[in-house]
This record gives sequence, structure tokens and C-alpha cells, in this order.
Amino acid sequence: MWDVRAQSWSSRPNSAEIASGPCHTAPVGTLAYSDERLAELYDLLNRWGPSDDFYLDLVMSAGSVLDVGCGTGVLLHRARTSHHTGRLSGLDPAAAMLAQAHRYPDIEWALGDLTNTAWRQEFDLVIMTGHAFQELRSEEQIRTSLATVREALTDGGRFAFETRNPAARAWEQWTPDNAVEVIDAAGDVVRVEHRVETPVDEDVVHFTETFTSTSWHRPKVSHSSLRFLDPGSLSNYLADAGLVVEEQFGDWARDPLSAASAEIITIARRSPKAG
Repeated sequence: MWDVRAQSWSSRPNSAEIASGPCHTAPVGTLAYSDERLAELYDLLNRWGPSDDFYLDLVMSAGSVLDVGCGTGVLLHRARTSHHTGRLSGLDPAAAMLAQAHRYPDIEWALGDLTNTAWRQEFDLVIMTGHAFQELRSEEQIRTSLATVREALTDGGRFAFETRNPAARAWEQWTPDNAVEVIDAAGDVVRVEHRVETPVDEDVVHFTETFTSTSWHRPKVSHSSLRFLDPGSLSNYLADAGLVVEEQFGDWARDPLSAASAEIITIARRSPKAG
């Protein structure tokens, strides 16, 4: 097998996850989209859905936007074709994903992540879609990334992102029984399945994602880990970084966050002073 460990922050909730099954953005935050063939599958596996509508509304109301983990750039492209006339910038650590995004030349694209890039009060809105925030697993990654987000925001600017509510135990649905199949550009069937490493220890879930196709010589396997933070821990990290929680929702219809919510959707605002 081809064992792939390169990471990408790009994946958006699709209809499969919303319906209840495991979606490619549920178990695949760290999917190896540095591989060109897998990057070409991304939009097939992650169709436009309610989460995209939610973020598009926010993007359209902001003058300048940074999309962290922008993937193939579909969200920002939709904003531009919806007549957003301001600055739109996308950041992603996977070159193959950005190669797809470069189809849209009227948007800024940058290779990297929040630990190796910096801006100073340049954006009214920073977003991290597709559970990309869960890619931040260590204390240092979380704190450094949130500090970068705050520094990038204008005074009063907002940071919008979502994580899965650990109480919902979404990983229990990430099994081979819930595999999905798509047809690639060549007309071949590609099957994607997940396996979670058990037992799940504390708040980090480790899993594999396996891609197979009869047209390939061998499967392609991605090893990934995602951190599940509860609402209290999340709010503490944000407060320490100088970001104040403004709104939180439990689903894309903006229903209140509850213990039974599948999502923790957060909109935080840059406070005058960090800490």
C-alpha cells in the first residue's frame, strides 16, 4: 500500500455527514490531498451544502476575507461569482489543493499554515471551514494559530469556524461499513473507507482513510488525527488569544448549542487586548 501522511486542512461537510453517515470531512480532516489524484476527487467527495451557505453569508458581509484551509477554493470562488468585490485570500498547506484553486485567478492563494504565515490587521473575517480547526492538536499549534488569527484581524474583526462536539462521538460512525464511492474524471469508481484506532484516548482521535480503485495498482492510505475540544476548553483557548465568543450554534440552521449538538459552530470577535 501507499502510505501517505501529508496533511491538508481542506474538507467541507457534505450531505453524507449531515444525513448521519460518516462524511469525508468528518473523518478526513488530515486527508493526504498533497496527492494530485486525491485532490482532484475532493470536490466530488465534498459537495456544496448547508455549511457552505452559512460561511458564504459571512464572507459576503465582510470586506476582506482569509480562508484558512481553503482547499480547492470553491467557497471563495462562489463569493467572487456572487459579486464580492473585496479582498479574498486563501491559505492551504497542500500544494495539490492549491493547484486546483489556481483555476480562479481573481483570488489570492498562498501555500502554508497559521504557524508559518503572518498578517497584521488585514482581514475583517477569518474562516476555517470543514472542521479544519481540529487539525490543531497540540497546545502550541492551537495557541500559535489563534494568535496568528487575532493578529490578522482588523479591530472588531471576526473569526468563524466549527469543530465537532465530542459529546456526539462522531468517530463511532467512521467505519468501513459506512464507506462511500465516487466516479472520478476517468470514469473509474473510487471507494473511500475509514477505520478508527481504538480505544480512543482522551480528546484526540486517530484514524486511517483508505482509497481504492480497480484502476490503481494499490490502495492509498492516509493516517490522520483530530482533536475534539469541548465548548469550555474552546472558549478558554479563544479568550487567552484575545478572541471573544460572540455567537455559538449547534447546527447550520443556527440552532442553539446544546449537549446533543453535533457541531460547535463559533463566531468570535477580536478583542482590544489579548489575554
